[in-house]
Amino acid sequence: MKIAIVCDWLITYAGSERLLAELLVCYPDADLFAVVDFVPESERHFLQNKLVKTTFIQNLPFAKKRYRSYLPLMPMAIEQLDVSAYDLVISSSHAVSKGVITGPNQVHISYVHSPMRYAWDLQHQYLRETGLDKGLKGQLAKYFLHKMRIWDQRTAHGVDHFVANSQFIAQRIWKTYRREATVIYPALDTNFFTPCFEKEDYYLTASRLVPYKKMDLIVESFAAMPEKKLVVIGDGPEMAKVKSKATKNIDILGYQSGEKLKQYLQQAKALVFAAEEDFGLVPLEAQACGTPVIAYGKGGALETVCGLETAHPTGLFFKEQSVAAIQAAVREFEVNQDKFTADNCIKKAAAFAPEKFRENMKEFVKSVTSA
Repeated sequence: MKIAIVCDWLITYAGSERLLAELLVCYPDADLFAVVDFVPESERHFLQNKLVKTTFIQNLPFAKKRYRSYLPLMPMAIEQLDVSAYDLVISSSHAVSKGVITGPNQVHISYVHSPMRYAWDLQHQYLRETGLDKGLKGQLAKYFLHKMRIWDQRTAHGVDHFVANSQFIAQRIWKTYRREATVIYPALDTNFFTPCFEKEDYYLTASRLVPYKKMDLIVESFAAMPEKKLVVIGDGPEMAKVKSKATKNIDILGYQSGEKLKQYLQQAKALVFAAEEDFGLVPLEAQACGTPVIAYGKGGALETVCGLETAHPTGLFFKEQSVAAIQAAVREFEVNQDKFTADNCIKKAAAFAPEKFRENMKEFVKSVTSA
């Protein structure tokens, strides 16, 4: 088969790009398409030196830094990508790539990281956090998102088979498009994230510093527990807000390399994770390092962390995103700390090894493309 892989935008090597890297391992002869490609030369290893075919947005003014500003043009841009010569099209989508146009003799599989959160169930939160919930700009934003929803739902008809990265996202796909999705969990790099059985006396939280990650909430929680040490890894627009809430027991390290992140994950007594994620790799990376997780009990974490109610717990959950709930969860963790073994964490993470993803993805593709 001739195979095309279509993704949204290529900017850096992060979550959806790791999934793309695994797809390219499964199908090394596939051609690659994207709205824009601005991945630095130092990070292009995961693209296997492929020439990426991009859209007209690639050459628009300031697209390298302001590509998100061209979101209103992206539906038209993705529809201009010509994939008519391919038997199989796999879109890796969290925004617009599932809207690529295919014909009746082609199979289109869309691996969905999430329907566009800012256009659907998280619209009001997105508008508040960006200051677009009022005024003329707010009205324009709401109109644009309304149009995006119509386009997004219409293009779901062009997808033959949906794949979701979690049961949580499969539910979102059903709610948004009224389509069933097969769940194939993303791959965790278990060759890189390796265990350490010697722990130090600190908690860790690691993420981009953006509003929905609730990093400021974690910092505020530990600021009120001065006897407990917290290490914060990550950078982003919320950095000033996070720093303003930090106290002496909290170390804010900013961005760290993958090697440094691994070292901190290996030695932490627990990872604290307060986001409602679609899937969320960081809790799995922690468990691969033999480190248990204290997580918000919604979203993908419920599928990647085994709570106290299970036979082999790898962490526990708090029920609301609040300071009181996080503090109570930390206290509960310390009371039950001997129940969270490194071996249990490692075994849980092993179920998400790259070989498992590749096997499941190839088997699924074979099942829907065989005559």
